[in-house]
Amino acid sequence: MSEATSVRNHLGQPIGPPLPGWTPRARPAYAPMQGRLVRLEPLDTDRHAKALHEAYAEDAEGRNWTYLPYGPFPSAEAWAAAMAAMRKLSDAMFYTLVLADGDRPVGIAAYLRIEPIMGVIEVGHLSYAPSLQRSPAATEAMYLMMRHVFDELGYRRYEWKCDSLNAASRRAAERLGFRFEGIFRQMMVIKGRSRDSAWFSILDSEWPALRSAFERWLDPSNFDAKGAQRARLQDLR
Repeated sequence: MSEATSVRNHLGQPIGPPLPGWTPRARPAYAPMQGRLVRLEPLDTDRHAKALHEAYAEDAEGRNWTYLPYGPFPSAEAWAAAMAAMRKLSDAMFYTLVLADGDRPVGIAAYLRIEPIMGVIEVGHLSYAPSLQRSPAATEAMYLMMRHVFDELGYRRYEWKCDSLNAASRRAAERLGFRFEGIFRQMMVIKGRSRDSAWFSILDSEWPALRSAFERWLDPSNFDAKGAQRARLQDLR
């Protein structure tokens, strides 16, 4: 927000615009989110661990875990233990991404840094099996999470953070409509190395146009008989 768009107090100092009627928002509902292509289910170690480990095994080189603070996992049991630890985190809500066609768990995603008083929430811990990567189902999962935050809960800001060296994650954020905000230097220590983090966000004022683009892109008419997109998501915004 620039000084030109701000209001001023009785001393003439620029301050942020007022938010009449603002009240703290509810936390996200830890309940399934159903789409046409994918369903998000609360992470369940007993139900999801073995299937997720098998799905991740398609990534034989372990590229999926390069920028995550955990993994790879040598066995389904090790992955289940990690999932159990995730479920105990106080400020994160983990979901399993399940393909509607065949009910196959193929990834996880989470809400984190949940701040109802400020109306701010982050999406993170994105871990997609190869069968989900670069697919319409992956895009639909992100749309469903955004829709819940903005349309159903009324949050003001939705964040995406990633390792500044993770080019694929940065491209994904921008494709989904997040705006780059900058680099937080030496923000973390991950697997014994220093990490700079790239920050992105979507604001509630930006969401209506993004929602329309998502819905147009996800419409079956946007894909030909072979499943290839007719229009890019970026071009529909």
